[in-house]
Amino acid sequence: MKITEIREIAVPLRSTLRNSVFDFSEMTTSIVAVHTDVIRAGKPLIGYAFNSTGRYACGEQMRSRLIPRIMKADPNSLLDSTGANFDPAKILACMMQREKPGGHTERSVAVGTIEVAIWDVVAKIADKPLHVVLAERFNAGKILTEVPCYVGGGWYAPGKGIPELQAEIRARLDDGYQVMKIKVGGAPLDEDLRRLDAAIEVMGGTSTLAVDANAAWNREGALRYAKALAPYRLKWLEEPTDPSDFALLDELTGIYDSPIATGENLFSTQDIRNLLQFGKLRSDRDIVQIDVPQSYGIVQFSRTLEMMQERGWGRHSVFPHGGNQMTLAIVAGFGLGGCEAYPGVFGVFAGFADDARIEDGKLQLSDRPGIGFEGQNELFALMQTIA
Repeated sequence: MKITEIREIAVPLRSTLRNSVFDFSEMTTSIVAVHTDVIRAGKPLIGYAFNSTGRYACGEQMRSRLIPRIMKADPNSLLDSTGANFDPAKILACMMQREKPGGHTERSVAVGTIEVAIWDVVAKIADKPLHVVLAERFNAGKILTEVPCYVGGGWYAPGKGIPELQAEIRARLDDGYQVMKIKVGGAPLDEDLRRLDAAIEVMGGTSTLAVDANAAWNREGALRYAKALAPYRLKWLEEPTDPSDFALLDELTGIYDSPIATGENLFSTQDIRNLLQFGKLRSDRDIVQIDVPQSYGIVQFSRTLEMMQERGWGRHSVFPHGGNQMTLAIVAGFGLGGCEAYPGVFGVFAGFADDARIEDGKLQLSDRPGIGFEGQNELFALMQTIA
């Protein structure tokens, strides 16, 4: 049993959307295909993944050093103890050879994307959905059939005003979602508050409405918005500042009583440890949003969870960034707080299987082996171009 080839292509998102910091007009993503010599139904099994959204394609790191390390390794050294499947932890260690500590973003996305594609193969060899494989290994065998799912929406876009924002929210409620997140920080405060009031009018309250500033604010802006938003008692305030500005996060938790969510732009266990310790996040209410495929992958994420649990954090406080099949499998497999969704956003890379359904704010899980990209016809067709 061996990996025969690993391929990568960069694909543009072609999106006109904008958050409070940047637009996505130049954004690209890497698609990875891990080819193996394991034959099923007369064809070799292939594992797929992509590097989520919000970070650019990272094929150079893959091609120049990560993929060659895997391909040069003794194939038997990459197998689990049974010899009947691949061992993602061993493959992660293989990729990390001769890598200097720190500087995580330069490699964490590339490493994590390949590692998640390996897990797709592992689950396909086991002939099980990835969320089942992860539950068996990391969640005491607690296999879920559905997971809570919220909409990451309310984007700024050309010609999008309050009527369009309200129409978007109504459409998502009609789809079956019950929790909505909208953008703030990309317009003047008074305009953002009007948008927020309009969203509340449709949602019927604030307990199911979150806002996301995408780390737009300096200290002055963060404090000003925190004071203005505090009376709303929102579900959470996301990324009020750079997630590495632990001193400012500490200051904000002292004046903003409702939940704060952050962490999607941190890429290592060490970074999350520092966030909790020095940012003074509160385990009884705050939310950690690490993006797993961009943060060295599933094995390292399991280590991050162990670190968090040692510090009194429950899995219900983890809502990974990324509304896609990969994140869905991870949320379900580990039994996390919930999964994000991007309906109608980011083209083929957003969303779930074509037959996925939301009922009462929960997404029903499929029984397709692996991550389940095969249930997303348009995305899988793109993936097959490197099969």
